[in-house]
Amino acid sequence: MAFIPSSPSSPSGPSGPSGPSFPPRPRFSRGPIPNQNKDEHRINERIRVPEVRLIDENGGQVGVVSTREALQMARDRGLDLMEVSPNAQPPVCKICDYGKFKYEKKKKEHIAKKKQTVIKVKEIQLRPQTEEHDLDYKFKNVRTFLEDGDKAKISIMFRGREITYVEQGFKMMRQLEEQVKDIAIVEAPPKLEGKKLIMVLAPASSGKKPAPKAAIIINEKK
Repeated sequence: MAFIPSSPSSPSGPSGPSGPSFPPRPRFSRGPIPNQNKDEHRINERIRVPEVRLIDENGGQVGVVSTREALQMARDRGLDLMEVSPNAQPPVCKICDYGKFKYEKKKKEHIAKKKQTVIKVKEIQLRPQTEEHDLDYKFKNVRTFLEDGDKAKISIMFRGREITYVEQGFKMMRQLEEQVKDIAIVEAPPKLEGKKLIMVLAPASSGKKPAPKAAIIINEKK
C-alpha cells in the first residue's frame, strides 16, 4: 500500500483557509526617501509616519491626527499635505498648494540674489623701485577703486637683493595711506609675507559705497 502524506494542519480562525484573509498592515518608516532633494519637503504619500500635528491652509491649528486623515483633508480641499517640521514629535504638516509654495520660494530666492552686493578686491602690484610718475598713476587707481566701493589690496614684491629695500616699501605704503585717508580705512596694515609686502584698504563709512557685511568677494588684479 502506498503511503500518502497528510497535508499540514492549518490554524483555525479568521486567518485560516476557512476564514477571510486580511492584507498586511502598512508599515510606516522615517527612513530616507530615494531620489529626494534635501531642499524639498515631503508631501502627500511621501509622508510615512502614523500621525502628524496638522495646520490647515489658513494657518489654523487642527491638532494631532492620523496621516491618512490629514491627507484626506488635503485632498478634499484640492490641496497637498506638506511636512514642515520633520523632526518634531509628531512631525508638523501643513495643508497647502505645494506648486504655489515652490513658486513663491523660488521667487524670494531670486529677489534675494538680486539684492546681494558684490565686493571686488582689486589688487595693485608695485615694485620697490617704481618710479614716481608710475606710483602716482597706481595711487590714483587705488583711490578710484575705493570710491567705487571696492577694496584695494596693495602688494610690493621684492626680488633677489631688493629685499634690502623693505623700508622703502613701508614708506610707499604710508604714503598711499596718507593720500586716501579721507575715503578709506586700513583693513590689514602693511605686513611682510615672505618677499611680498601686503596692505589692504577698504572704503570708509563716509565713502560713496561703504562695504556691507554680507557680500560676495571677488579678487581682481590690476
